[in-house]
Amino acid sequence: MLLAAAITLAGCNATAPQAVAAPVPPMTAPPPTPVATESPSPNPAAATSAPSDAIPVLQVLAQTDRTLRMAPAELAKEIARLGEAEDASVETPLLLATALAQTRQPVDTARALGLVQRVMSNTTAAAQALHPLARLMESRLLQQRRLEDQLERQGQQLREAQRRNDQLNERLEAVRAIERSLTTRPAPLPAAPASPPGSSPQRPTP
Repeated sequence: MLLAAAITLAGCNATAPQAVAAPVPPMTAPPPTPVATESPSPNPAAATSAPSDAIPVLQVLAQTDRTLRMAPAELAKEIARLGEAEDASVETPLLLATALAQTRQPVDTARALGLVQRVMSNTTAAAQALHPLARLMESRLLQQRRLEDQLERQGQQLREAQRRNDQLNERLEAVRAIERSLTTRPAPLPAAPASPPGSSPQRPTP
């Protein structure tokens, strides 16, 4: 009977369902690491090249630097040359204005200011590229003109003071001449003594 019970128990273990293991989640691959893309290196020639609208400004600045180092005789020749080719290009008036400003003459400063203002009134694309530089030159020329006017007024006041000083010196010299004439005049002779009343004048003894 014990043998039958053992066989029965063994049969039950064989037919009992086995424990099912928990499902293992599938392994997910890590996200791909982003690969840094290299930006194209800038072209050195493109970095150093100036835009086309800045070329006239650079030309004027280069010419200005050369004009500042000119001797008076060379500067006069440059003014004559630029005056003949005043309408050759849009930047020529600015070059001529720069040269005229170096003479430090009020008439040349007024002419330079007129040239700069003419460029500022030009509405073409080439002239508009020069407007910032023209405004800067206009401000400098206006200041230079104010200083020249102030210097001219001071010169007039100095000349007027010198004229009054010369007049005072002339009057003072005239007074000194009168004083000298009074001191050099001979003294008058003493008068003869008067005779007492009733007395006859003495006659000289023969």
